[in-house]
Amino acid sequence: MSRDARWKSLLELLVERGRLDVEEAAADLGVSAATIRRDFDQLAEQQMLVRTRGGAVVHGVSYELPLRYKTARNASEKERIAKAVAELIAPGEAVGLTGGTTTTEVARALAVRPDLASGSPALTIVTNALNIANELAVRPQFKIVVTGGVARPQSYELIGPLADGVLSQITIDTAVLGVVGIDVAHGAAAHDEAEAAINRLLCERAERVVVAADSSKLGQRAFARICSTERIGTLVTDSAVDAETVERFEEAGVKVLAV
Repeated sequence: MSRDARWKSLLELLVERGRLDVEEAAADLGVSAATIRRDFDQLAEQQMLVRTRGGAVVHGVSYELPLRYKTARNASEKERIAKAVAELIAPGEAVGLTGGTTTTEVARALAVRPDLASGSPALTIVTNALNIANELAVRPQFKIVVTGGVARPQSYELIGPLADGVLSQITIDTAVLGVVGIDVAHGAAAHDEAEAAINRLLCERAERVVVAADSSKLGQRAFARICSTERIGTLVTDSAVDAETVERFEEAGVKVLAV
């Protein structure tokens, strides 16, 4: 197992459990205790965790795993979801993309669609995610609009009142949301309230809202609400979603695509 793979696994276990000891982590990952001690020390230097006697705990209240350590989670499901979302977008649309691993895959799926290889523009992409803007800026057929704001290291998203100035002046056809959780009763949500506020404004400027979320996020709640279920037109998820969950969302007026 490579160092990067170990670090991803360690951080995911730490977020899940809140605390890890060296021997426990070594057994879970199938490596030596000495390797885990070095990993813990190096991650502590990057302020990704807090070192304790014999182990590590989550750093402060930062329970959200940074984006660069999330990319391996449910990767195949996210790719299928992204392709299905991309197919919902018509050439010439103005599309809003929030940050996150699934929406990043949506951006990549849009970038390789043959019918979007040319146009003036083929798509207008409005995003507050620096990594998405960076990936799509090299596509001359796409018009890229980036909101203002202050960069949030966990998600590469720009947040804060500076983004309002851009979003309040535009309208978009489709907003594609990446979420931490989506629940029929409580709607779509994120960990961070400032991130949720920007995503909410993006929804308000959109004709339709599409949520891209793997099935592990369905029925989950998070701290900061983005929008109500009534505002969501389509939910694209993976085929592991159970029939009862699909029925509840459809009864609430949400079209569910399970791929």
